[in-house]
Amino acid sequence: METIMLLVGTLEVLSDGQTQDGRREVVFEAERLGEHTAYGYDDKTGRLTETRGTTETLYRAADGRLVVHSKEWSRWRGEPTIESLHLAVDADLGPGGRYEALGHECGMGRPWTLDEALADKDAWPA
Repeated sequence: METIMLLVGTLEVLSDGQTQDGRREVVFEAERLGEHTAYGYDDKTGRLTETRGTTETLYRAADGRLVVHSKEWSRWRGEPTIESLHLAVDADLGPGGRYEALGHECGMGRPWTLDEALADKDAWPA
């Protein structure tokens, strides 16, 4: 285990480059299990862009809880970066779960069954 220091809250960058930082530090003992980044889409073109996205990091706290740090980030002035913490359970990290891609990245997911794969093709990873 190591000491993890994360931020939670909102960071906003104004058009002149000034920042309003409403984030707070959170410190806890945990093991970092892995990370997943999903890039966002450009509002004008509808294409993937490296200028905004969400990065989720999974931790196993010293008391055994699974904790997800979510960072919704943007490199555009006027668009906030929002960081938050969420408790997760094993089901959240498997097929159909809220953090399925993160669970897969951390080796905690499982392959889809044939029925799961055929049921919702919109859920297929890009």
